[in-house]
Amino acid sequence: MALKRREFIKNSMALSAGLILPSGLVRSVLTEEKEYDIVIYGASSAGIIAGIAAARKGCSVIIVEPSSHLGGLTTGGLGQTDIGVEGEGGAIGGLSFDFYRKIRQHYMNDDSWVHQTWDEYMGRTDRLTEGSEGMFGFEPKVARKLYEDMLQEAGVPVIMNDRILLNGRGIEKRSGRITAMVTEDGNVYRGKIFMDASYECDLMAMAGVSYHVGRESNNKYDETLNGVQTKRSHNHIFHVKVDPYIRPGYSHSGVLPGIDPTGPGEEYSGDHRLQANCFRMCLTDVPENRIPIEKPIGFEEIRHELLFRKFEAGYTESRDSRLPWINSPMPNRKTDINNRQAVSTNNIGMNYDYADGDHVTRDRILEDHRLYQQGHMWAMANHPRVPKHFREEYSKWGLAADEYPDSGNWTPQLYIRESRRMIGEYVTTEQDCRRMRVAEDSIGLGSYNMDSHNVQRYITEEGFVQNEGNLEFTPGGPYAISYRSLTPRRNECTNLLVCCNGVSSSHIAFGSVRMEPVFMILGQSSAAAADIAIGRNGVVQDVPYTELRRQLLNEGQRLDVDLNEWPPYLPE
Repeated sequence: MALKRREFIKNSMALSAGLILPSGLVRSVLTEEKEYDIVIYGASSAGIIAGIAAARKGCSVIIVEPSSHLGGLTTGGLGQTDIGVEGEGGAIGGLSFDFYRKIRQHYMNDDSWVHQTWDEYMGRTDRLTEGSEGMFGFEPKVARKLYEDMLQEAGVPVIMNDRILLNGRGIEKRSGRITAMVTEDGNVYRGKIFMDASYECDLMAMAGVSYHVGRESNNKYDETLNGVQTKRSHNHIFHVKVDPYIRPGYSHSGVLPGIDPTGPGEEYSGDHRLQANCFRMCLTDVPENRIPIEKPIGFEEIRHELLFRKFEAGYTESRDSRLPWINSPMPNRKTDINNRQAVSTNNIGMNYDYADGDHVTRDRILEDHRLYQQGHMWAMANHPRVPKHFREEYSKWGLAADEYPDSGNWTPQLYIRESRRMIGEYVTTEQDCRRMRVAEDSIGLGSYNMDSHNVQRYITEEGFVQNEGNLEFTPGGPYAISYRSLTPRRNECTNLLVCCNGVSSSHIAFGSVRMEPVFMILGQSSAAAADIAIGRNGVVQDVPYTELRRQLLNEGQRLDVDLNEWPPYLPE
């Protein structure tokens, strides 16, 4: 919904009343500077829950979102929520679990089912059981409306399409404290406490906080699953021999797109590479709600040559005989589509410049991912080099006409699985995930697999293409996340909390931490810590854990791990 010009003045005055500001609003609403108790950068799931939790405590808070999309991946197509240990006695508590309760309440209404019944959906999903309190599969528009209602009820203003200035100009800082955040539109947001709840972590980086991009070596934090992992990368790899060169058999012709001729690197060593991104597509097979995915402008067949060659290399005798996607059912015959097998929706190797890139670079990478994935989907449904039965299945599906109407029915949120990660007061590692080390200042629990998607394509010694970096290792149960993993080092910044992609963790530990329910948990815990810091000396590193713990438990957060029930889970 866009506001008309005559509504500008009325709605700028409504900021204090908690109006959720739509993307079309001119920035004149912020001509009068105001200091907030808490300034949150990023309207991700973490940022939204942090804002709501802070407002409920009486804090003045504002959320600034750099894009036109509200809700991050939770509203961006990732309806197949990865939850780890669910329910009573599980890992998800507080406002995070309350969100999933509200999702279930929505679908308990018969009017919510338009293209499918409750019973039909129950027969197709494992995201819901009859006795569960929460519901962990949902339509994007339902999640978005729920977030909007929660923000409106809490009175939290959200500014959309306002990006922080990069190149060190986006932060005012004095004596180790951020005093203001400055955006490209010239807006100045002043606050006592700042939170970075974005996927890119620009606020954290502009504040001069130490961070890491890529994979650490195994010996950096005494881990077993970090760094280059050619031997352990056993899922979503090539099981057939595929030539990597533009002209098969001729290395001088160059490598196909996405293959790194310098890889893979020394086993277990660190590198600059990031796990692959994709869009989590919301598709439907309901004819009256289906929009076919057209051949995109700029389609280049060579970008999909690996897909065609994989089929032509004898897929029927390999583990690649299934459809190359994970098609997870969502309500009303919609889907959450994810990557599967060697060549699928992940645009492997094409995101390395994203984390530290400027806005122009990131926009280019985002557009490249959209072009690749739309081209992949069109090829799977139409290209003659794709087996007929695959084409027939993919042709049944199209974009949902009732989702993302403002962006051509294509989700605007790229799944940025990994970006910058802060090197904070405490670095969560594989030892934490396996409960070989248990933090004494837990502010929430994780429990999902240590899950990294592939990070590169390289050429084997035999001269064929192979994927590397996919790891899926269970932590064996819930584990504690330290409060200090949200705080920078004291000498770098004293009034910043990081509660989304930038959480202080190693690459492989972040593979578990990076789940949307966990981000909500960390957002709520950050709000509680910020409220305590504001009432004391304003230094987040000085928040007394006993007070924080008491407050979080009162709010329904789950903090403790029973080592008798969940003993340390030793490496394989």
